[in-house]
Amino acid sequence: MTRFRANLLLLSAGALWGMGFIAQSTAMDELGPWAFTAAKFGLASLALLPLAAVEARRATTSLPMRTFAGFCLVGGAIFLAAIAQQIGIVTTTVTNSGFLTGLYVVLTPLLCLALLRERPHWIVWPAACASFAGIALLGGGSLSALNTGDLWTIVSAMFWALQIMLLGQFAASSGRPFTLSLVQFAVTAVAATIGTLAVEEPTVASLAGALPEIVYGGVVATALAFTLQVFGQSHTTPAQASILLSSEAVFAALFGAIFLAERIGPIGYFGCGLILCAMLAVELVPKREDTEASLET
Repeated sequence: MTRFRANLLLLSAGALWGMGFIAQSTAMDELGPWAFTAAKFGLASLALLPLAAVEARRATTSLPMRTFAGFCLVGGAIFLAAIAQQIGIVTTTVTNSGFLTGLYVVLTPLLCLALLRERPHWIVWPAACASFAGIALLGGGSLSALNTGDLWTIVSAMFWALQIMLLGQFAASSGRPFTLSLVQFAVTAVAATIGTLAVEEPTVASLAGALPEIVYGGVVATALAFTLQVFGQSHTTPAQASILLSSEAVFAALFGAIFLAERIGPIGYFGCGLILCAMLAVELVPKREDTEASLET
């Protein structure tokens, strides 16, 4: 797969997550954050089970225990990120949530540098800053006083960055994308179910009331979108992937305008432009440098 196609997959994942943000918000009218997370990732696990089973039958070697443990580690990061974000959505504003979640754009290259000693391409740093600035402007360019929900969202951004970094370590090397997706979903579903039993009491009626959000969140925004992320990150770096995935902010605003009658101000359109420039930069600048280097040789 070419880097361009991989980036298109990551962009598609961002679009599906953008729509998923609306489902996350409206689902809180019926369910608590733990129950919604458990139901969404449980459904995603069921959706990936047949594909992972076929992949396992076609594999020529068994999955090493160390690799499986790595898959579980990615799942742990997804669980912590998803539940922190979902708890934060209950009490924070949409503007603050979108802005603070976007911190993962800057945190991902920092984590890769600090923990893996990986120096990203130089264009990643200005592109990450431009993307984060674009997210802030898309939210209106202001941040209201921080509350408990905002702190939860900041924590979720840290774990989203960790998930992107860890996925970069296993997506390409394992050669088992569907199994990786299944394991990370199952880990999150089990952990969220334990939390649900401990702190919430969902009813059949509340689950039925949030069924459209659960179906979209589980099948599309989780099973499909995260699997696209796995395939996409097999052919690009975590730092570059985080910038492309930040397109979810643009799509969230677009779908919010379509389905929730929300409007984007002029400063928001400028923010969209900054995010677009950042995505184009991480795609075109390295490609141009590779072309120039090949011509010199």
